[in-house]
Amino acid sequence: MNGILQDLADKGIRYAMDSGAQYCDIRAEEQEKKSVQIENKEIENVRTLSDSGLGIRLFKEGAWSFCSITKPESFDEIKEKINDAIKNSSHHAKKNNTVDLYPNPTKNIKVDFPVLKKPSIDELISIGLECSKIILETPRIIKSVVSPWYTTNSKYFVNSEGSKIEQNFTDVVTDMIAVAHDEGITQAINITEGGRGGLEQITSRGKIQLKAKEIAQKASELIFAKSVKEETGTVVMNPDFVSLLTHEILGHPSEADRVLGKEMAWAGGAWWKGRIGMKIGPENLNVFDDPTIKESLGWYNFDDEGVETKKTKLVEEGILVNHMQNRETARIFNTEPTGNMRATNYRFMPLIRMACTCIGNGDRKPDEIIKEVKNGYLISNMKIPSIDMKRYNWSISCQYAQKIENGEITDLLRDVIVMGTAPEFFESIDACGNDFTVRPITNCGKGDPMQSMIMGNGGPTVRGTATIKSVN
Repeated sequence: MNGILQDLADKGIRYAMDSGAQYCDIRAEEQEKKSVQIENKEIENVRTLSDSGLGIRLFKEGAWSFCSITKPESFDEIKEKINDAIKNSSHHAKKNNTVDLYPNPTKNIKVDFPVLKKPSIDELISIGLECSKIILETPRIIKSVVSPWYTTNSKYFVNSEGSKIEQNFTDVVTDMIAVAHDEGITQAINITEGGRGGLEQITSRGKIQLKAKEIAQKASELIFAKSVKEETGTVVMNPDFVSLLTHEILGHPSEADRVLGKEMAWAGGAWWKGRIGMKIGPENLNVFDDPTIKESLGWYNFDDEGVETKKTKLVEEGILVNHMQNRETARIFNTEPTGNMRATNYRFMPLIRMACTCIGNGDRKPDEIIKEVKNGYLISNMKIPSIDMKRYNWSISCQYAQKIENGEITDLLRDVIVMGTAPEFFESIDACGNDFTVRPITNCGKGDPMQSMIMGNGGPTVRGTATIKSVN
């Protein structure tokens, strides 16, 4: 972390408190992103983007204010921003309005997340060209898009309570798309791989090359796949699909600000508002959020309020037991903050966000779960979600599906949407596999102005009941 930014953040805290703020925290952040895009073995672009600045959050007379400044050159600039923020709080203050924050221990710590193999643009280009070649070698493939990228990040948090926390980490990710065309039909399969760490996140055991071959073969096979008729029945969902399902109808409604209706106008609420302590699924349903899962894109030690992270149980043996909390909502729900207060970067006010929300592992082998199905469908890999305002009615398309007949996987199916309601689907779950997997999510949106966030989500193979139909 740039020592000048840290010094400006420290001075900003003192100035804000001397100017009448009741509380203040400042995030100094630096990020550099390097990326390359390769289409059909041709390098389309190579980019380097750098950003740094301060995000300043404070309250006075019970009213929050937030401001940010990019690449500050003098403390006078920061003083001006803080003065404006304090005036804004005073203007919006209401009589008897207070902000009550859950007590949080002060920390003075620096955390460097491990990087086993430092990434570089040259290596990204080499990997991208190799994957593009692998994809294009498959019959009927007409286009490959490979987009490897990495970011180096440094975050310094300081607040008026005495905490000083620095976290330094690297994320390495590759997005790939394989497009097949034949007989007037076009099909595409995409995948994202990566995590928090170095180049090993995509290169370990030839991982990314194997995935390139896999998506190309599946896209090619889908040209001759069958369509599906609408039917309600047994579905077996693979971990990749489960991770998006968990994200949309378990993760988002677990964010306490949604439960309280604080962002209802632009993002919706929560279908289980007021149901803590109530049964929402079978005894084999366990859901948690865990920022401590190593190498996940949602791995961090302290959130943007300086709260130390831990695994948080959300659903335990089918009972809703908690939501994700910040220091303010924890007071309202009479519980502890969970370390989920995060912002995309210093430019934004932190919000309650998932870190790595997952359905817990089961004890069943996936092939045994499939063998017990007389008539049903194997649903594979996430695609596009459509969810209502309260995360109650859901519809998620999958990249492909397969018919299950008498315990055997038969026909390959394309253009399939899976639908249901949250409570009915979770009540229907009768088996969870022992193949727990965490998947990377790179574009979760929330807030106004919209913040796009990276995170992990996961789960095992899950069997339940839902409706499937064709996209067309």
